Amino acid sequence: MLTFLFRTLTDPSSGGAALFDSATRRARLPHWYVEGKVPDTLDGRFAVLATILALVLVRLESLGEDGNLLSVALTERFIHVMESEHRELGLGDPTLGKTIRKLVGALEWRTDAWRLAAAGERGWTTTAEESLHKGDGAPEAVEHCAEALQGLWRSLDHVEIERLKQGELE
Repeated sequence: MLTFLFRTLTDPSSGGAALFDSATRRARLPHWYVEGKVPDTLDGRFAVLATILALVLVRLESLGEDGNLLSVALTERFIHVMESEHRELGLGDPTLGKTIRKLVGALEWRTDAWRLAAAGERGWTTTAEESLHKGDGAPEAVEHCAEALQGLWRSLDHVEIERLKQGELE
């Protein structure tokens, strides 16, 4: 209805859906839950997805205006999916807004932490442990996750904006 006012706010060509779907597929890989020992629960799966999205958002920040547009679209897609999923879980309107704000805050915290890690101002292992294991992970599991996330970051660093719009993370 008000799209004529906010035409340039989001990227209409992809709406962030392809990139979100790729991040979701990556978050579903078994190694996070087997070798990485992230709990295979709603909270654990959210932690993996939010961590991957945070790294993608940090990458998008470096891509100028197009990256900013895709970042907004990706965040909007995240909110839409989280709202839909929580409605399916039976969460109603009185508590849904508060829950979604909490989830967005968790994504924001992770984005801030991974921004520091990517800049070399924070350790990857420490950030992985806090982001995925709430600071209580087995050392070999945390190391596995940190290495996997560094590999993802190295891949993301070489992906141009047009490929990211198509959902390519490598």
